Amino acid sequence: MNYHNLRSIFDEVKSIAIVGASPDPKRDSYKVMKFLRDYGFDIFPVNPNLGNTKILGQKCYVNLEAIKRKIDMVDVFRAIEYIPSIANEAIKIKAKIFWMQEGLYSEEIESLVTNAGLKVVMNKCPKKILEKGIT
Repeated sequence: MNYHNLRSIFDEVKSIAIVGASPDPKRDSYKVMKFLRDYGFDIFPVNPNLGNTKILGQKCYVNLEAIKRKIDMVDVFRAIEYIPSIANEAIKIKAKIFWMQEGLYSEEIESLVTNAGLKVVMNKCPKKILEKGIT
C-alpha cells in the first residue's frame, strides 16, 4: 500500500484505540497518541496494566472490549507475542482498521485480520503518514 492509499484510510476514522499506551512522554505510543488527539481524532488509551488511570486526560482501558464506543482503528504498540489476542479483540469489536506500528509485521495476523474484513497496515506509523500531508 502506498502513502496515498495509507493517508486515505484516515478519511473513515474518527476513533482510535492505542493499545500499549504509555503515560511516559518519551515513549512512541504517547507521542503518537498525542499527535492523533491533537489532529482531531478521539483517542482511547488501552493498557492492561494501567486500567482506570488517565493518559493525556483520557481514561485508560484494560482492553478493547472495555471501551463502550465504536472504535474505527486499533493502533498497536505491543510486542509481537501479544498481537494475536489483540487482533481477535479488534475483530470482536468490529474495528475497521488494524494498524501495527513500525517494526511489527506478521503474515499470520495479516491473514487473520484481512479474512475478518478489516483493513490492515503493518510496520508503519500513522503519525508519520499524516505528517507527510499527502492527500
